[in-house]
Amino acid sequence: MWHQHAIDKVARAALKSQKPCVIWFTGLSGAGKSTTASALEQKLFELGQHTYLLDGDNVRHGLNQDLGFSDEDRIENIRRIGETAKLFVDAGLIVIAAFISPFQKQRERIRSMVAEQEFIEIYMNTSLAICEARDSKGLYKKARLGEIKHFTGIDSDYETPDNAELTLDTAQLTTEECVEHILQYLVRTGYLDVQC
Repeated sequence: MWHQHAIDKVARAALKSQKPCVIWFTGLSGAGKSTTASALEQKLFELGQHTYLLDGDNVRHGLNQDLGFSDEDRIENIRRIGETAKLFVDAGLIVIAAFISPFQKQRERIRSMVAEQEFIEIYMNTSLAICEARDSKGLYKKARLGEIKHFTGIDSDYETPDNAELTLDTAQLTTEECVEHILQYLVRTGYLDVQC
């Protein structure tokens, strides 16, 4: 049974004068998730918001270092991230999560873990061709050579979101423009009460 604390999410959020939520970036490797998420966190910090950024590479160095890249491990990776994000939302934070998170069912599961209106899915809809051309870490090249197995977009599927709150394409938008679109959405929907 879940232990109820004397101080709840509403009280924690009120102390921070903000509306907690999960801003979940999904898309292929190289789509601009981490870059945009980091720039968004910086902007929210400048606006006085209390945030925490969860990034795929960083989480795999600690919390999920025991997981590989099979479909089963990817599912467990996202489950653990969802549980972590839920705790941070309970702490009253705006959680920014940047993960390939290729499976629709898993993203919907994360959405269901938090209260209604506390999950904002942002689909970084940058084409495979553009992502592969960027390939700053050389991962696509290794996947094409068979050196990396189960690589999303090459030999493992990516399921496009059915109901993302925002869709952004970093082949068409700069990082700054992506952040501006997100901030406008957050203000328009009542997550932020600030002048951007």
